[in-house]
Parts: sequence; structure tokens; C-alpha cells
Amino acid sequence: MKRPAHHLIWIAVAVISTLTGCATSPTGRKQLMVVSDQQMSQLGTQAFQEMGRKGKFANAPRQRAYATCVAKALIAVLPPKWRNQDWQVQIIDEDSANAFALPGGRIGVNKGMFKIATTQDQLATVLGHELAHVVARHGAERVSDNMAVQGAVLAGTLYGASRGNDAGRTMAALGLGAEVGILLPFSRTQESEADILGQRYMAQAGFDPRAAVTLWQKMGQQGSKVPAFLSTHPAPSQRAGKLQQQAQQLMPVYQQARANGHAPNCRM
Repeated sequence: MKRPAHHLIWIAVAVISTLTGCATSPTGRKQLMVVSDQQMSQLGTQAFQEMGRKGKFANAPRQRAYATCVAKALIAVLPPKWRNQDWQVQIIDEDSANAFALPGGRIGVNKGMFKIATTQDQLATVLGHELAHVVARHGAERVSDNMAVQGAVLAGTLYGASRGNDAGRTMAALGLGAEVGILLPFSRTQESEADILGQRYMAQAGFDPRAAVTLWQKMGQQGSKVPAFLSTHPAPSQRAGKLQQQAQQLMPVYQQARANGHAPNCRM
């Protein structure tokens, strides 16, 4: 028996409702969270292992030891849940300036990152930011957001079909609207949050928080043709300005950390 469109819409809405779960990020922001840390750790570990199977890891012992030194100093100041994980660092055989940290204790640094992050403090900016994504559970939040958006697009498509609209066009229009209106803004929020937390971690670990400003100024010089409002990252100029303000506030934290023996000396 064919069910009326409005009945299918309510089924879709019910599915979305079952996804709803709340969490709070380290900065106090409310998050939709419907996947567990264990599930995300499994996904992160699997993704890292797959990269290894595909030969993505570079044979770069000096760079790996250097990145591991910086990462260890940062991990030492993370909340216990993440500080006590078994972390692994690999160098990725890519020339682009990029890095990542995955749930499950995995860190990857592209070879090209060392051309931009030329000091330990600048590399700490990058790795602190990526570790902040993990601590703030941004990966799980992103998966949860996608699940909710998929349900919302389904409901909108069914409604459009019930009003005589072309289902394919409705799906396409709603899909674009969902991406620009929900997923990308959330991603920019997550990026800004990771900036805040990452700079805090680097100061607590004894890395100069002012290096975050320098790093993002250098990143901005790389250029990008992507409009700021469609970018998953804040514009480097906006980023540097906010980090400059926070750097001044974090200088006492950095100085106290150094006085307490948190004085990393990582060299390549």
C-alpha cells in the first residue's frame, strides 16, 4: 500500500528526532552527538591503517622524531582522557602544507608542512589545532550533523514531491542549502574553536602562543581562490587577528609553563 507523502515526511522527522543527542564542547558550545567515542576511535584507527596499506607514510625518521617531540609536549597537557591514550605520529608523503589528528590516537603530518611551519612553535600551532579537534570531538559532531542533515533533506524532498515538485531538483536544491547553511558554518565554528583550544594547549605546553599568528600569516600568503563564506576554514587574515588577541592573554600562561619546566626543545 502506497503511503501518502505527509506520512513519509513524519517518518523522516521521527528518524531525525531519534538522532538527537547533546554534548558540550570544551568552550561550552552545545553539540549534536549521536556517535560514541569508541566508534570514532575505531574509524580513526581504521583510516590510519588504510593510509599505511596504501603506502602514504613517508620514510622520514628525522621529521617523524621532530613531530613526535612536539606532539608529546602538547599531549602532556591535554585532559586525562586524551593524555593517557597511546598516540602515534607518521609523516605523510604529500607536499601540501597539512596535518591531522584522528580519534584513536593517530597524528599525520604532511612533508610539505615543514616548509611552512619552520619552528617548533609554529609546528605546535598546527598540531595543537589538530589535537583540539579530537578533544572537542569535532569528528563525531561532524558525523552526527551529516546524519541529521541527510534526514532533513529526505523530509524536504518528500514534502516537495507531495506538492508536485520534481523530486530530483528538490533534493539537489535542499542538498546545496543544507551544505551552505548548516554543514559549512558548523565547520567554520569548529575550526575557530580548534584555534582557541590549540593555542591554549601550546601555551600550557611551553610553546610561544605568538607563533600561531605568524603561522597563519604565512598560510595566508599561500593564497586561496575559495570565497571565505564557502570555506571550511576561516580566512587566514581573520584567523590571525583573533589569535593575536588571544596570544597576549596567553603570555602569562606560557611564561608560567616555562618556569614550571615545560620547555620543549624539539629540533629536526
